[in-house]
Amino acid sequence: MITQETLNRLRHFEEPRFPVLSAYARVDLDPPAQKEFPARVGDLLDRIRPAADDASLEHDVRMSLREDMARIAEAAAVDHHKPGAYAYFACGARDLFEEVALPHPVRDRITLDTTPWTRPLGASLDEYRRTCAVLVDKSRARVWEFYLDEMREIETFRDPLLRDASYATGRGADRLRNKNDEISKHHYRRVAELLADLFRRGEFELLAVGGHAYEAPAFLEFLSPDLRARLVGTFSADMDTATPADVRASAGELVDAHQREEERRLVDACLERAAAGRPAAIGLRDSLWAGSVAAARDLLVQEGDVVPGVVCEEDGWLGLSAEACPLCGEGVRRTPDVVDELVAAVIDEGGSVQHVRADTPLREHVAAATLRFPLPAPAGG
Repeated sequence: MITQETLNRLRHFEEPRFPVLSAYARVDLDPPAQKEFPARVGDLLDRIRPAADDASLEHDVRMSLREDMARIAEAAAVDHHKPGAYAYFACGARDLFEEVALPHPVRDRITLDTTPWTRPLGASLDEYRRTCAVLVDKSRARVWEFYLDEMREIETFRDPLLRDASYATGRGADRLRNKNDEISKHHYRRVAELLADLFRRGEFELLAVGGHAYEAPAFLEFLSPDLRARLVGTFSADMDTATPADVRASAGELVDAHQREEERRLVDACLERAAAGRPAAIGLRDSLWAGSVAAARDLLVQEGDVVPGVVCEEDGWLGLSAEACPLCGEGVRRTPDVVDELVAAVIDEGGSVQHVRADTPLREHVAAATLRFPLPAPAGG
């Protein structure tokens, strides 16, 4: 499974002489289709097979590429793949081989470059936030943590049972109802304190609360302001009948809606910033220039858009096309996805990156960024 450590390691790998092979292939939910996964990977490898037979390349370069292709085909043939997608990164000459599982499908793609193509991995990590889901009623609580494709129950408890007040009458009934209310409040307070402790320890970023519609609002009153700020919503569920899969599906829908809304907010804020004349880059060309001069603070990129371009290895200049770098005059390296290069450059300079899946005006621009300072005139005029 993808981790931030794996992504960082791949992002900092570079091999100027031997090509790095990056391949992504989806695994379908349908079991018969899953059996076609090795053939799907084989079709991808066929696209770059001519490069392994290219006589203009040095012999050891061709041998390294052939070794990489064979190793990926061998890994794809192993029958252990889960629905979602798998990414392979290989450079035999530098002893690089990584097989990474992604929890959701991505488009099939294969590239050869001097660096691994990691943008789909970064998008996956952006998409999945560590989430706490709690199912609560007046006396019971169950708490789960889920991240990527893993879910674990971290707490379950039951406070003293409430006495049934339906058979009492008069003042006795009033006293019993008041007592039940106090017991429920104590229970809700205990659950809220547990969640606050988990949050302080960094166990989750987002919170989803499930229960009966008439009970959840009462519990929410006991959440601290910090937890309220992390709440993505509530879902209806019964403590006695809801399965962990039900909880995960309901919480996942809330998290997904929250993510899409957050993306729309970020895009709107960036566009408004530009319209107000504050430092911002709108469009891929200006965003590439912002990445070239380390001006990008918060980068937004449209998920799924792949654009070829060029990179100067000497000074980090990024562009859509050129024969030589306009900053230093040196030759440039062609890349199959200059957006991926831009993402890596912004991260290396301490900026943040958000991959946007929501339908926003960013689709027209591919990329946009808030800036640390106004952009200087573009290199070359």
